[in-house]
Amino acid sequence: MTTSLPPDGAPLPHYVSTAPFDPYADEPAREKKKVFKRSSQFELMFWRFKRHRLAVVSAIILLIAYVSIIFVEFLAPYNLHTRNMDNIYAPPQRVRLFDENWKFVGPFVYGNQMNLDMKTLRRVYTPDTNNVQPLRFFCRGDDYAWLGMVDSNVHLMCPAENGNVFLLGTDRLGRDVFSRIIYGARISLTIGLLGITTSFVLGIVIGGLAGYYGGTVDLIVQRIIEVLQSIPSIPLWLALAAIMPADWNPFLVYLGITFILGLLDWTGLARAVRSKLLALREEDYVLAAQLMGAGHWRIIGRHLVPGFMSHLIASATLTIPGMILGETTLSFLGLGLRPPITSWGVLLTEARTVNVLALYPWLLFPVVPVVIVILAFNFLGDGLRDAADPYR
Repeated sequence: MTTSLPPDGAPLPHYVSTAPFDPYADEPAREKKKVFKRSSQFELMFWRFKRHRLAVVSAIILLIAYVSIIFVEFLAPYNLHTRNMDNIYAPPQRVRLFDENWKFVGPFVYGNQMNLDMKTLRRVYTPDTNNVQPLRFFCRGDDYAWLGMVDSNVHLMCPAENGNVFLLGTDRLGRDVFSRIIYGARISLTIGLLGITTSFVLGIVIGGLAGYYGGTVDLIVQRIIEVLQSIPSIPLWLALAAIMPADWNPFLVYLGITFILGLLDWTGLARAVRSKLLALREEDYVLAAQLMGAGHWRIIGRHLVPGFMSHLIASATLTIPGMILGETTLSFLGLGLRPPITSWGVLLTEARTVNVLALYPWLLFPVVPVVIVILAFNFLGDGLRDAADPYR
């Protein structure tokens, strides 16, 4: 390939554009990189969190669960204390759309016929195909006080007039297990949030002091943590739960159990906070804050703690399931919450004997939401932990 030279004295040609320079004009990848550089830490975490499909699904499940506890009276077909004495230990009823002749009826259940087995003295229920009971929606049923303040009787779903619907069967007093599980979610889910609040306050304050000051303070805190962690959890729970007076009303027992769960779970968080502060207190921005006259509590609260807030969020999502399990364990053993307060652990006390498990296995249904919620919290914590480092 040959090129012709310009005549003598003529300016050499050049190919430099006189348009304003934009390095990202024709490069989508660099444009995307520029957007990332302008994004906040929260936006980076959110984008990475959306890539974790299981964590997103878990977050949706937990959001639905926590929103539903506000409307448990509306969602439950029956009142918490409604008894159906003609349907003691009734098995779950199957919701159908078509009758025996494959005729579309809509959501309905067959009524039960009860016979007493004279050999075993056991109630035997058989579906009565001639007794079709269509379900009603947005209907009026048992009276209730929404959040203890607003009186109403409107429910999302109700049984047919003069009929019954027991989606998960009934207990020894003829109470609907499905309705009681919905009511129990309010206590079991909120006790984890209140407990984690106590745990976080103790963990951040005590762990922050140990990590920031070090020396003697750190030594004393570490020895206290080691002593508490060396004690088996369940016996310690039982001992502290037994201290509560037997004449306390259910609300005080609820607050006491919440405080116990938070009091025993701060040690792990305190050690995590301590290790983070030991590393962050040597950073230049901490020295700059000290030279500008910032106090110790301001440095800890405004400069150190926000540096690992993402780690605290992930720790919270992994700690709440442990507190839900703790309440369930204490209530199952009879040393936690007591009726009339209803939680998933209290409901499981109905299934403590082998005889009940063999004859009425549907009384174990309250364990299903416990497993679902705990798995959802663990998957959510896993997703938040990965999202805390968007550049990895």
